[in-house]
Amino acid sequence: MRAFVNQYKTAPEIRELALQLTRNLPQKAFSEEVRAIAEFVKNRIRYTRDINGVETVQSPLKTLEYGAGDCDDKATLLAALLESVGCETRFHALGFSRGDVSHVLLECEINGQWVALETTEPVAMGWLPPNIRQSVYG
Repeated sequence: MRAFVNQYKTAPEIRELALQLTRNLPQKAFSEEVRAIAEFVKNRIRYTRDINGVETVQSPLKTLEYGAGDCDDKATLLAALLESVGCETRFHALGFSRGDVSHVLLECEINGQWVALETTEPVAMGWLPPNIRQSVYG
């Protein structure tokens, strides 16, 4: 996922979309930029599960083209968009039983604090799912 972010955060299509999404915001309203971009990914990219029995990660441009992806696809697109406008991001893989990592969300550094950005549920910035048993950052 990180390799896709590093590759696509400089793609003109990614930068252009991020700039369009933040165009009407006040200058240096960084948390509002994060919110606008995260809301786009949450609400305009449909959550769709991977192929049965096959774990896949698609590029940010493929996720935009399809208009759909699972949690890792949406998190990868969100990271590329945010990093294209200067935000630092990290992936947060979560497990809800011992030894099982089954969900990925993105975190973004805002004013010196890491903020969770869940793109598959209708929740506010900063929300983390309950009952996390395993947590891996990357």
